[in-house]
Amino acid sequence: MKKIKGLQLSLLALIFVMAITACGGNNASNTAGKANSSGNSSAASDKVKITLLNSKGEIQTQLEDAAKAFHEDNPEITLDIQTVPSGSSPFERASALYASGNPPTMIMLDTGDVEKFKDRILDLSGEKWNGDAVANATDLTTFDGKNYAFPLAVEGYGFIYNKAVVDKAVGGSFDPSTIRTTADLENLFKQIEASGKKALVISPMDWSLGAHYLPLAYAGQNKDMAEVNKFIDSLKAGTADLGSNKVFNGLMDTFDVMMKYNADQKSPLSGVYERGPELLGKGEVGIWFMGNWAWPQISSFDTANGQYGFLPVPVSNNPDDYGNQEISSAVSKRIVIDKEKSTPAEQQAAEKFLNWIVYEQKGQDFLVNKASIIPAFKNITLPAADPLGKSIQDYIAKGKSEQSMSALPADHWSKVGASMQKYLAKKGDRATLAAEIEDYWKNVK
Repeated sequence: MKKIKGLQLSLLALIFVMAITACGGNNASNTAGKANSSGNSSAASDKVKITLLNSKGEIQTQLEDAAKAFHEDNPEITLDIQTVPSGSSPFERASALYASGNPPTMIMLDTGDVEKFKDRILDLSGEKWNGDAVANATDLTTFDGKNYAFPLAVEGYGFIYNKAVVDKAVGGSFDPSTIRTTADLENLFKQIEASGKKALVISPMDWSLGAHYLPLAYAGQNKDMAEVNKFIDSLKAGTADLGSNKVFNGLMDTFDVMMKYNADQKSPLSGVYERGPELLGKGEVGIWFMGNWAWPQISSFDTANGQYGFLPVPVSNNPDDYGNQEISSAVSKRIVIDKEKSTPAEQQAAEKFLNWIVYEQKGQDFLVNKASIIPAFKNITLPAADPLGKSIQDYIAKGKSEQSMSALPADHWSKVGASMQKYLAKKGDRATLAAEIEDYWKNVK
């Protein structure tokens, strides 16, 4: 018994010593971790892994390459790029990840979604890049004087044309300024068809129809965004009458012309996103309604290194009407940083990545040259590396731009996009479409 008691005492003593050592080790580790999160630690062995949820699928490869380049410059930080699943919105995916208790460190959101997450994301007002952002870049993500989002890109959209195809159709060098009305556009479609090519292809995805095409009817109401906001308020109040609205009807008149010449009119809902850049890049169609984000895909199909540009979407047959000669553009995608689950060290690493994009040569190269993004920062002076970016920049420089509706409700594209798909498939007339859009807005919370 004495030997057993002695052994017990020895074991107790050993456990006591180990406990003290462990506590001391934890304290040292915690202290080092806190010092590292504030940037004061010299412990080069500290490693941080952060994640970014990417909702711009067309730059997934470019982002993965950027993450590698960032890691080369910052060996202590590993950045993993996640993707929003096909058919899901950034808002839906981010909400699901928060519900699972596993949100990414950074989330790429659409502008209108930022406010919904503002209690869960970091206040970025103190970041240097706020002072270098282009005019109005952070207005829509600033609440109570605090900016919660990093403006990733200026994007624009309209009719992308393949110059080689339209040059042949018009019998010379195509001048985009000659397309100023819906009638002008239809005449161009006729010329393209007469040259042996298809005029255009309509991509039927709900996000293209519901987040890009139809919102031209909202933004085109007035040059003054305050008046546009009043129109949106009237939709919410149920007092707007789309059936008699000039801009809405003009835009849908143009859509009717598009449907008439659509390469996929026999099966208008069968097309996928990848079909558009293939047909345009290979010169099988002359025009495609889409945005400058599509350049990587278009260029991958164009073996002739052709020229491309944008045409605005006309909304009437009066060339002087607002919208007929303006291209839709705005700061679109935003990156936010989680504060609910991420550690201070992870938050600091994420902030470092955003600053790397804005201020480091490799980051700027990723943004402009690799991802074909028009930057939202004045200090980045690299010219657009692709013809679509250059075309958008040219419209903006000439004062021929219309503010995109980048802060629509999260479910707008899925619900209103579905109504547009029904119209495209000729399963509902214009009156039905107008009624469904009005019903949607009456129920927006």
